Amino acid sequence: MKRIFKASLAVFAAASLTLGLAACTGGGKEAGGETGGDKGTQAGGTITFQTWSLKNDRFTPYFEKLIADFEKENPGTTIKWLDQPGEGYEAKILQQANSNELPDVVNLPPEFAYKLAKVGKLNDLEAADSAILNDYVKGGVEAYKFPDVEGSYGYPWYLGTDLNWWNLEQFKKAGLDESRIPKSGDELFALAEEIAAKTNGEVKIISESPKMGTMSNAGITMFKDGKWVFHTPEAEKLIGQYAAAFKSGAMPAEALTGDWLGNSASYKQGKVAWTTASAGYASELEKDAPSLLAATKVTPRFGQSPLFVQGISVAKESKSPELALKFAQYVTNDANQVAFLKIARGFFPGTKASNENPAVLLEGITNELQKTATEEAAKTVTTAYLENPIQYTQEMDKYFQQQVSLAVRGDISPAEALEKAQKYCNDQM
Repeated sequence: MKRIFKASLAVFAAASLTLGLAACTGGGKEAGGETGGDKGTQAGGTITFQTWSLKNDRFTPYFEKLIADFEKENPGTTIKWLDQPGEGYEAKILQQANSNELPDVVNLPPEFAYKLAKVGKLNDLEAADSAILNDYVKGGVEAYKFPDVEGSYGYPWYLGTDLNWWNLEQFKKAGLDESRIPKSGDELFALAEEIAAKTNGEVKIISESPKMGTMSNAGITMFKDGKWVFHTPEAEKLIGQYAAAFKSGAMPAEALTGDWLGNSASYKQGKVAWTTASAGYASELEKDAPSLLAATKVTPRFGQSPLFVQGISVAKESKSPELALKFAQYVTNDANQVAFLKIARGFFPGTKASNENPAVLLEGITNELQKTATEEAAKTVTTAYLENPIQYTQEMDKYFQQQVSLAVRGDISPAEALEKAQKYCNDQM
């Protein structure tokens, strides 16, 4: 299963105008559905349900049972299940929307839902049934409420957040133990330079160039009153800390190039002593680097924990809107979310009730590190938030990282990098 979405928005960013021209309506309240969902309505008929890269040996039995149970409970209904591969999902959604073939019930991350909601392709779930939204995790619901489109456009389905992961064997090379695990960003940079000095640069902790989300997690305001505002003294300090780490040898030089696999992959290879990753990373280590399980300690993220969301949306042009709404709510109800997440280890339900008893998500887990990670992530996932504003695009991300990498290398100042990046982001709005 893919990690909670980090998908590129290139297709949507480049083709949003095309989608706008193809749509019948624009944003605002009209973009949502007028035919809401009376939960007592006898909904009959046939609808399509589309997931994203989930039709496989691991998840197919779950969805087949889910659909069979719903059809049994609702005689006269038929649910046709579609699944799209991980690669190219944005393009497929765009194609479906432009040809008026968007599935009735569809798995969408907030970025995709935002583009479709703006051009009137999704049902406004707040207008359809506002009361039920109170059953879902607040941060997940907010992820599907967009600044320039009135309404709500997705039921939170499964959630994730990041944790810190530490290789204590690497700590030992510097003569340190787990008591020295940092509890803040400032402690992290101080330790990174200390360890690099004690090991002649052999052990590296800072393993990735800062991203937009890095600043957001540090509590820096990114977007306000319709403008990007991340060029602040706090942001300059943060970029300066990365530059100092790079200069001292506490950060791999290749982390600033396009060839870098990322900190989580490098952690598995034993190249770095720290990474951030979701709770499911423990299962990845068990599969890809089992020798690291005993050496790894997991702790909460510094600052504000990021939220990763996948949701279920309803197409406005569905010919069976009541059935579509009813099935979307069924897929995301407490019992079905818990059953799904007993398979999708390391993620969390989108409903409040399901998160009140995280112990149920530990049933059957034999990987002790996975248990610990799940317990730690459960403490913060219901208060986590989207690390990047919904207006953020791949083009902005690329330019931001280019400028910041120059600053980390020392080619330009943090102030110059942030000023250029902020101006570019605002010019793209």
